Amino acid sequence: MSSTPGDQAETASRTAPLREPTPAELAAQQGVPARGASHYAKGSAANMARSMAVIVAIALGLFFIAGRPNSTTPQSLDVPGTAQFRAQQAGQPFAYPTGLPDGWAATNVRYVRSKGDVMVWNAGYTTPDGQYVSVQQALDPGRGWVDTQTNNGARVGTLTTEDGRVWAKRDREGKVQRSPVDVPKDSTKLTTLVTGTGSWAQLEQFADRLTPAKITKASPSSNPG
Repeated sequence: MSSTPGDQAETASRTAPLREPTPAELAAQQGVPARGASHYAKGSAANMARSMAVIVAIALGLFFIAGRPNSTTPQSLDVPGTAQFRAQQAGQPFAYPTGLPDGWAATNVRYVRSKGDVMVWNAGYTTPDGQYVSVQQALDPGRGWVDTQTNNGARVGTLTTEDGRVWAKRDREGKVQRSPVDVPKDSTKLTTLVTGTGSWAQLEQFADRLTPAKITKASPSSNPG
C-alpha cells in the first residue's frame, strides 16, 4: 500500500531525533525575553560617563572614610617633639638626629608594634642626593628582629661614632641596604639600627648626630599629714 506524501512527512516527523531547545527558545516558551546585549554593554558615551561618575564617587567616599595614611606633611614633621613625647610615654630615651646638614629632610616618624610584638621607634629621612636613612630602636628585640630589619645583611666590619660606640656594619648586597647596628650588652638599654640606602659615610654621619630624648620624672606627690 503506497503512502501519500502527507503520510511520509508525518512519519519523518515522528522518527526525526529530538533536539534540546536553545536557551532563546526556552525563554520564549516561558514568556521571558531572550537575554541580549545589555543596554549598558553597548557602550554609549552617556552610559560610560555615568559609570565613571559612580566609580569616582565610590573612590572619593573610601578616601574620606579611610583617610590618608599620614596626614602630616614632611615639612611639618616634628621629630624632636614626637621623640620626646614617645620617650616620656614609653620611659625610653628614643634618639633622633640633630644638626644634620642642609638637604636632609624628615619623611616619617612613628612608634609602632613590629613583628614579634616588639615596639619600635622609627624616624626616617631623605639625604641630599635622594637616598633614605632611618633610625630604628627597640628594647631587647632579639637577634631575629635585627636580622629582619637589616634584611639579613652580612657583617662587613665595624664603625665607631663620636660617642665611642662601636657599631656592627651589615650590608645586604643586591638589595642596597646598609645598616650600622648597636646591640648593647645591657638588655635594659635600647638596640639601635641606622639603616637605609645611603652611603656608609651618610649612615655614619646620621649615627653621629643621634641625640637621646630626655625623660623627665614626675615629682612624687606630697603626702599630707
